[in-house]
Amino acid sequence: MDYKLNIGGCCMNKKGCSKLQDNKLNVYDWLCDIPESQYATDFVEVQFKNTRKGYYLNSTKIPLEKGDVVAVESSPGHDIGTVTLTGQLVLLQMKKNRVRMEPSDIKRVYRKAKSSDLEKYEAAKAREHETMIRSRKIAEDLGLQMKIGDVEYQGDGNKAIFYYIADDRVDFRQLIKVLADQFRVRIEMKQIGARQEAGRIGGIGPCGRELCCSSWMTNFVSVSTGAARYQDISMNPQKLAGQCAKLKCCLNYEVDAYVEVQKRLPSREIELETKDGTFYHFKTDILRKEITYSSDKSMPANLVTIPASRVFEIINMNKKGMKPFSLDSDKEIKEKPQQVHDILGQESVTRFDNQLKKKKKKKRKPRPNNNNAKSDQ
Repeated sequence: MDYKLNIGGCCMNKKGCSKLQDNKLNVYDWLCDIPESQYATDFVEVQFKNTRKGYYLNSTKIPLEKGDVVAVESSPGHDIGTVTLTGQLVLLQMKKNRVRMEPSDIKRVYRKAKSSDLEKYEAAKAREHETMIRSRKIAEDLGLQMKIGDVEYQGDGNKAIFYYIADDRVDFRQLIKVLADQFRVRIEMKQIGARQEAGRIGGIGPCGRELCCSSWMTNFVSVSTGAARYQDISMNPQKLAGQCAKLKCCLNYEVDAYVEVQKRLPSREIELETKDGTFYHFKTDILRKEITYSSDKSMPANLVTIPASRVFEIINMNKKGMKPFSLDSDKEIKEKPQQVHDILGQESVTRFDNQLKKKKKKKRKPRPNNNNAKSDQ
């Protein structure tokens, strides 16, 4: 009996699946074990270079499986991609990504890629790096404030997509004319963000793991310095910034938990009144629920760390017009002088001299008195 492992969404024993399983855009097909779901629709999901995906209609009923390389409709010509999803789950993904179902927007699957198609695709792919370097030089000569980060050729080599980064709006009409004249292809410009570029390049983060943007993240949410303030992280730009020179995406991972805990702690604006004086908030250890107060508002002085329960207790006492003796306790605390004990007995510099004197005394023996001995006789 032939057994097949069901790993990676019914992807085992299918060509190209080992490559797809490592891709961050791979979708687990949890409906693959249901035979009816595989024939629920003729639409398939096709992935191209980087993070580009599309949904195409298999109008000719070609038997397609996850991992098949296909030639699909494009404008102009055709493109080469890999099937990443089939069946009922494709409709759910199209609904999630808000894909238009109008007849004019629907593109078709032509065929499974032939050897001639793959040869053209590999030849076009081999030109991408050289095209990127030359296009950067052209943009620099035109004085455009932009950086071309990647180039993607269409499967038939008739079209090229240039991905660029720019802080401000760029008028690249002249650039398109020069690029079209230089490379003899149709030009399409797409602007991407710094985080997307870092995801394309990849790298290792300060945590020692692969960058989140290149391993699993597909949607980039804006990150603000407020996330660092909620977590009491030092506002050091070099430590807060990632390899994309933007704030690290991981600052948003735990900020919700910190916000929830912060709601159960006293406000930082409240001042605590004691008989010793007024104390001001200095810092908060949110995880331990401990708060440190200072006797000076502008600088750390006489720092005292107390639990949040004690802070609420003092606040209630201040509302009633009462003042505790100190932040630590209501009772008077008398500080006892600390006695320093030298366990090893090494505080004296002359300790070696004293030891020598003791040894000399032990070596001396009492001399016999001859006069006394004679009188006894």
